[in-house]
Amino acid sequence: MSLAVPTYDELTALAQRVGEQMLRAGLTCATAESCTGGLVGHLLTEIAGSSAYFMGGAITYSNAAKARILGVADRTLATDGAVSAPAAAQMAAGARRLYGVEVAVAITGIAGPGGATPTKPVGTVYLHVSAADGYEQGAHRVWQADRSGNKLLSAQVALQMLLDYLAQRGLAGQRAAPRPGEGKNA
Repeated sequence: MSLAVPTYDELTALAQRVGEQMLRAGLTCATAESCTGGLVGHLLTEIAGSSAYFMGGAITYSNAAKARILGVADRTLATDGAVSAPAAAQMAAGARRLYGVEVAVAITGIAGPGGATPTKPVGTVYLHVSAADGYEQGAHRVWQADRSGNKLLSAQVALQMLLDYLAQRGLAGQRAAPRPGEGKNA
């Protein structure tokens, strides 16, 4: 999927909106990141006062770390792979438990340029939001940018998914339009 790669300033503004709405809702959040290497957590902590709502992030790049730190099932890793919807869901749930937060977002994927398989090309990303109130939402994207662009696009979707969760709770008010990555591969 070819989209305009967001700028750092655009992502920081999106993180600012997440922070404002997390504060308004009185909720805490965490991240579980693989292919983005902590980018979403970094963006959230660019906002002064983020310690009031952002409790932490796990960068689980290896399968062993996904299993050991976040509790991703060995069977999931063996059957579906680390880059899959089930792995992303288990990562998000694991981050929520690990940090004791109300909501967590997870990202796993293939940023590139290597790592592709016949069924998972470079740019394949799975994201998931898991909340203590039972909300679960996954997303799948296939980006066509370079490594850096794939990471930036994935971070944009992760932040937007947090905003979407807050909107579902009636807390967001304004949602960016159009949603990043909506289209045939969404």
